[in-house]
Amino acid sequence: MVHQFSGIIPPVITCFDKEGRFDPARQREIVRFLAPHVQGFYPCGTYGSGPLMSVEERKKVAETIIKEKGNTFVIVHVGAASTVDAVDLAKHAEAAGADAVGAIPPYYYRYPQDALLDHYRALIKAVRIPVFLYNNPEVSGNPITPDTLRILADEGLTGVKDSAFDLVNLYLYMNKVKKSGFQFIVGTEAIAQPALDAGACGVIAGLANVFPELLTDFWQTWKAGNPQKTAQKQLRIVEARAVMKLGPTITMTYAVLRMRGMDPGFPRSPWKDIPQDLYAKAEKELRGLGLL
Repeated sequence: MVHQFSGIIPPVITCFDKEGRFDPARQREIVRFLAPHVQGFYPCGTYGSGPLMSVEERKKVAETIIKEKGNTFVIVHVGAASTVDAVDLAKHAEAAGADAVGAIPPYYYRYPQDALLDHYRALIKAVRIPVFLYNNPEVSGNPITPDTLRILADEGLTGVKDSAFDLVNLYLYMNKVKKSGFQFIVGTEAIAQPALDAGACGVIAGLANVFPELLTDFWQTWKAGNPQKTAQKQLRIVEARAVMKLGPTITMTYAVLRMRGMDPGFPRSPWKDIPQDLYAKAEKELRGLGLL
């Protein structure tokens, strides 16, 4: 029986030192901070700077997080520009003890759907653990159609992380894929409530990197079946999210973790820390929301 990958799942950042090297000690600190509040982790994706790292670096990050995960599950993001690298990363994640892998479509080039089908078939064939498709057309340039998702579901794909930031797209996926047990995970906290109401099992929430308590409180309220209270908490999440959008959300994440007393290290170049005036503005707004 396939594990139900439900709940709040931060796409956890990767910790680097000032020279841009992976910092395992800082990474373990961040995972220990988050683990008591969340149900799972999704490392090496967008927030985790996966495309900015080499294959070997990504393997080290995955190993570190898997070892520190506690009672959570880990879906390692293995998406890459080539099928060869994606398969290599998936096999390593399985050997390292990952609970599942997820993969964005190969990026940079634009591919027909039949090429994308073969890419995911190679991943499904390569490992015994569950495989998730990560749909993010904005960054991959390769949207996955509902028909492609249906075919892959029938061929063994476990689920989809949909980061199209479009509730209608998620509904189209749900209408097309009728395979029992297929798992839909929404890739943003911005539309968490309607996605969960429609049948999503989890939320990969960037905001959970900095305010895991806020997201888990929302999750528990939703599970309790109180739509009005859940809606209030959804609106509060959107307020907090708006502050994170004052700058690049990846670099804002490092900054807000510092505001919370953590040491996340530094974003990897070409990202750089936010300027001091933006740091002060964000800190003031988050204090006004009662989040700091």
